[in-house]
Amino acid sequence: MTDPLFDEDDEANTPLTAEERDQLIPTYITLRSELNEAEQINIAQANRWLGRMRKRDVLDDAFLRELHKRMFGEIWKWAGQYRLTARNIGIDAYRIPTEVRTLVDDVRFWVDNATYAPDEIAVRFSHRLVSIHPFPNGNGRLSRLVGDLLAMQLGQPRFTWGRANLVDAGEMRRAYVDALRAADADNIEPLLIFARA
Repeated sequence: MTDPLFDEDDEANTPLTAEERDQLIPTYITLRSELNEAEQINIAQANRWLGRMRKRDVLDDAFLRELHKRMFGEIWKWAGQYRLTARNIGIDAYRIPTEVRTLVDDVRFWVDNATYAPDEIAVRFSHRLVSIHPFPNGNGRLSRLVGDLLAMQLGQPRFTWGRANLVDAGEMRRAYVDALRAADADNIEPLLIFARA
């Protein structure tokens, strides 16, 4: 069985450009499984960093960039930097800074005005962030983590997101992608259910 490093085996994966692939920091990584493991270790370090923070404002675009850098900065040179290239999903790259700030402002409004229940606010935030797709890669993992952080900030427990590592969880990842697609079509309910499954 092969495990090529940059083989795009799933339509939900975001292909990296050649220039972005060249910015891989660890030279020992030659397999996708090694990349996934190294990224998971870096994400665990980011979670420890979050645990040491006394106060954090998840509804801040600078915080979102810093968190992405903490999650992937030992793996990718572009970590924490908004993408500059087109993708098969997400918005045009030039719109990213404005759309992220708009998202943050919208979510602040939802929180201040109790527009939705706390879980729905956090899930909608996560969904819109991943829909914008601001970074070359890692958008799903970032969006789920910030959804968790916002849920906790609103007095709710962390989400379970299907109780699986969605990077390589097969059936569970497909269920997550299907729930995202339903949310794209203005049906947030499947994603709300999946987040607490």
